[in-house]
Amino acid sequence: MGKASRDKRDIYYRKAKEEGWRARSAFKLLQIDEEFNIFDGVKRVVDLCAAPGSWSQVLSRKLYLPAKSSSDSKDGDVPLIVAIDLQPMAPIEGVIQVQGDITNARTAEIVIRHFDGCKADLVVCDGAPDVTGLHDMDEFVQSQLILAGLTIVTHVLKEGGKFIAKIFRGKDTSLLYCQLKLFFPLVTFAKPKSSRNSSIEAFAVCENYSPPDGFNPKDLHHLLEKVGSPSGADDLDCSSGWLEGPNKVYIPFLACGDLSGYDSDRSYPLPKDAQGTYRSLDPVQPPIAPPYKRALEMKKASSQGITELEKLSLES
Repeated sequence: MGKASRDKRDIYYRKAKEEGWRARSAFKLLQIDEEFNIFDGVKRVVDLCAAPGSWSQVLSRKLYLPAKSSSDSKDGDVPLIVAIDLQPMAPIEGVIQVQGDITNARTAEIVIRHFDGCKADLVVCDGAPDVTGLHDMDEFVQSQLILAGLTIVTHVLKEGGKFIAKIFRGKDTSLLYCQLKLFFPLVTFAKPKSSRNSSIEAFAVCENYSPPDGFNPKDLHHLLEKVGSPSGADDLDCSSGWLEGPNKVYIPFLACGDLSGYDSDRSYPLPKDAQGTYRSLDPVQPPIAPPYKRALEMKKASSQGITELEKLSLES
């Protein structure tokens, strides 16, 4: 089955367009919230690797828009949402966009400035690298992306706050779990119903941000390195917990979303209209500056250049 055909029969792909979401991944955050109530009491939130914006849409609809429409709300009571990505994205009501690099701690300063010096209650990250299909490589690069997100988290998240991040499960998942446990007493790896079973994707739900005593964000790299060493310092929680044998850590893993609901791996029949035909909806928001745009322009220029060379050789 081709990708276009599979997408049409993917119930979450269709539902996303019907409900106005920019991507099917919106359902993943909604299902995580159903299980963990991550939006409860949230006034300031950061969306890392936000483009094309489906998670920012969820944040806007669940936090900003209800507060804005409430007759009791004042301007100061409306939740603040900051979305960060290297790529620009089309505007979303109530979402402040920052075009920046999450591996750069200076990006954190911009976020805090938007929060008037306050810190976030929640940080979410649905970012992922371009996957290669080599699971070990993809898992490693994804774990590095999460740790880059943790750099921002240690600067912008208030104590007691929550961090939600996409992970790729693999043989070294226990190491990542132990690294996150240094900062969050409660870490659960969750698999939303809308995430395909055939995918190694899951989400780290990290609650009650509690950095170690005397923690300096500049020491983050060295702290994580110690956890990753089999001879790590004895006083570090789970310092060798990722090892096999008696030290092995068993990670809390939870399926979330309506387990009797739509199956993300199943192909559903296409809904027909009154004439008995299927009408595919256009994407809610095509990317405004996709990373592949430059590649397409170069390919086009290259093919035109070859054509010009062919013309010259024919004329001569």
